[in-house]
Amino acid sequence: MPPVTQRLRAAVVGAGAIATVGHLPALEAHADEVEPVAVVDVDTGRLDAFRARAGEGVAGYTDLALMLEREKPDLVLIGTPPSLHREQAVAALRAGAWVLCEKPLCLSLAEYDEIAAAEGTEEDGGPYSTVLFQHRYGSGAVHARELLASGALGAPLVAHCQTTWYRDAAYYSVPWRGRWATEGGGPAMGHGIHQTDLLLHLLGDWTEVRAMAGRLVHDVESEDVSTALVRFESGAMATVVNSVLSPQEASRIRIDCADATVELTHLYGHSNDDWVYTPAPHVADAPDGADRVRAWRTPAADLPSSHTAQLAAVLAARRAGVRPPGSGHEARRTLEFTAALYKSAFTGLPVRAGEIVPGDPYHTAMHGDHPDWAPGAPAKEATR
Repeated sequence: MPPVTQRLRAAVVGAGAIATVGHLPALEAHADEVEPVAVVDVDTGRLDAFRARAGEGVAGYTDLALMLEREKPDLVLIGTPPSLHREQAVAALRAGAWVLCEKPLCLSLAEYDEIAAAEGTEEDGGPYSTVLFQHRYGSGAVHARELLASGALGAPLVAHCQTTWYRDAAYYSVPWRGRWATEGGGPAMGHGIHQTDLLLHLLGDWTEVRAMAGRLVHDVESEDVSTALVRFESGAMATVVNSVLSPQEASRIRIDCADATVELTHLYGHSNDDWVYTPAPHVADAPDGADRVRAWRTPAADLPSSHTAQLAAVLAARRAGVRPPGSGHEARRTLEFTAALYKSAFTGLPVRAGEIVPGDPYHTAMHGDHPDWAPGAPAKEATR
């Protein structure tokens, strides 16, 4: 791919809330590298509102195919309901555009593999698709990953990953929420997947999941709470909790390593001050302990986790013609983990990485056609 010498052309698909609070500010922050040229939405009122803020030069469309044909964008940012992601991502990739899509990228591993098949090759330099997991890209997360990868904190041993949020009945009055066919799952898929992805980003490949899920409050098809035990390739073990039933809301990751504990506590986004490092006694009492702890502190430059932070990484990869971070194996790994969590929760059996392949019902749907969880089945309080 030849080097890019002019601003990239970007199109936004879906002009709702996430487009105005996430995608558009990110594009504005990188205005020297990329310009919004089009927006697509079936609601003309949302189109007009988006264009009023983005500027008169942004063309409005109600048809994605027509926009791709006329505008030929370099980058497509997708912020529509999850059931539309696969079709829209594939269309954009086949039109030659790179894709940055809100989570979840798609509703199943089968859909993911279809998106991956539409990507370009390494030789062609793309196009590629990546999912918006912006928590990876804050400077605190980058620093923590470097410390863990280098062994500076000692071997990771025990971890906790928590997404305990609160959603009321009004939240689920939106027709596409709480339904497998349109949202893909409950808090494991639509809420906790951000923290899960960050946990996997920090600790690497997982090997086994044992999980439980329940419908304890909300009258929905999917779950409203889930828990999981996870074993990683490194030998580390973790707990994962996802809930939309928790009045005291928090998003947390804690990793206990041989030499230190690293903790992140936030809600919807983090900065450097949200990361805390606690040395083990044998480190704190050592002659060089103070120097080691000082090196763990998050960097002076503070880049909060955000769409803006992730877009910077995608633009750099696009200009270099290389696969963007958080795509390919890493994106599929997070989705596979989520499918494994559901399979384990609904079958009562442990699930190993690589187990869910074509022919497995959990490859084509997160509910796996389980009689107690598939659409149309009566809601039960909890699985075994």
